[in-house]
Amino acid sequence: MYPKVHKTNQNHLPRNLTNLRGDKSSLGRGQTVVLCYAVFLAGWNDGTLGPLIPRIQEVYNLGYLIVSLLFICQCLGSITGAVLTMSLTPKLGFGKLLILGPFSQVIGYSLQAAALPFPVFGLSCFLNGIGVSILDAQANGYVASFARNPEAKMGYVQAAYGAGIFAAPLVSTQFAQLQHWSFHYLVSLGLTISNILILFFVFRGKTQDECLAQLGQAEVDKGPSSHSHTRQVLTMKALHIMALFLFVHVGIGVANAGWTVSFMITVRGGGPSAGYIAAGFAGGVTLGRIVLIWVNKKIGENRGVYVYSLVAIGLQLVVWLVPSLIGGAISVAFVGLLSGPIYPLALNRAAKLFPPWLLTATMSWMAAMATVGGAVVPFVAGAISSKAGIKSVEPVILAMMVMRLFLWMLVPKHL
Repeated sequence: MYPKVHKTNQNHLPRNLTNLRGDKSSLGRGQTVVLCYAVFLAGWNDGTLGPLIPRIQEVYNLGYLIVSLLFICQCLGSITGAVLTMSLTPKLGFGKLLILGPFSQVIGYSLQAAALPFPVFGLSCFLNGIGVSILDAQANGYVASFARNPEAKMGYVQAAYGAGIFAAPLVSTQFAQLQHWSFHYLVSLGLTISNILILFFVFRGKTQDECLAQLGQAEVDKGPSSHSHTRQVLTMKALHIMALFLFVHVGIGVANAGWTVSFMITVRGGGPSAGYIAAGFAGGVTLGRIVLIWVNKKIGENRGVYVYSLVAIGLQLVVWLVPSLIGGAISVAFVGLLSGPIYPLALNRAAKLFPPWLLTATMSWMAAMATVGGAVVPFVAGAISSKAGIKSVEPVILAMMVMRLFLWMLVPKHL
């Protein structure tokens, strides 16, 4: 009888363990999908403004320089969000901040939908920047902490960001041609409220360790130091190099998605539908973060960034020098395709460089500096365009692409 009992236990135990692993795997996939939606809305926020810039200039009677202040307002909001993330994450935890962060976007989108005076519109961009910064840092830090296949999941999450940048111009371009153009922000408001509800339902305000424990992962090491996360983060040289790299990279992307539309309308003779070129760029970013995952695995992070950057520079030269609206639009889309994998590759490098107990804080700082770049580079391009004309925007973007390549050379492979 004993051998039969022993055999029965062997038959049942693996099934139970398999079911348990299956449940945890399904939960992990569910959490990833929810975070993809959250990051999608971060991309939605960043992809909205470009096609609306010409209409905002018309409504408020603004030049390139003043309208560029909207990017600065969002940049300041992102820095504020990063500081709040570093200081509040140890106190409130992952789940609570993930839910509380987007509430500032609820206020921001409500003000923007009302098309209030321009200073209020700028304040709204500041509030939106806070919410996006907090949300993005928490999501990236959590995904980077996954024990199973974090590189591919980071690619999917960042592809969701690209999908948001792709989808937003498709909608905002339509609203830009309507009398009530600001009602686009009612769509953003509804999506943000749905995001808050979904995040609450899935994560229930739990800490990161509690959420990861549900997936069967051990608690993250809190580190040997008693110093605050903020102090530890600000003393890491490698982090600041990486942050500067992402500063330039995201600045290039936002400038391409925003000012290239104005360039195509003014220099290449495109009509209002040229706003779809921004969607083409964002669509390329999204596609690149998914279809090039296998290429990333074959050639590695370091070589991948070099290859993608060099080819993208060549395509950006086509946009600048070849007087063709269609050719330029296609080249912009391919620049997006090759630029897409660079951000997740950089985050994967960061996950290997920095200790696990600082991942969320470091992701927060890098995301904030990336958003600052997304404000400063377009602002500089706008300021130059106000003096030299919109045709100058392409040389500015090209100079930033060369700088990005140089900065990647400085990013360490190991600490």
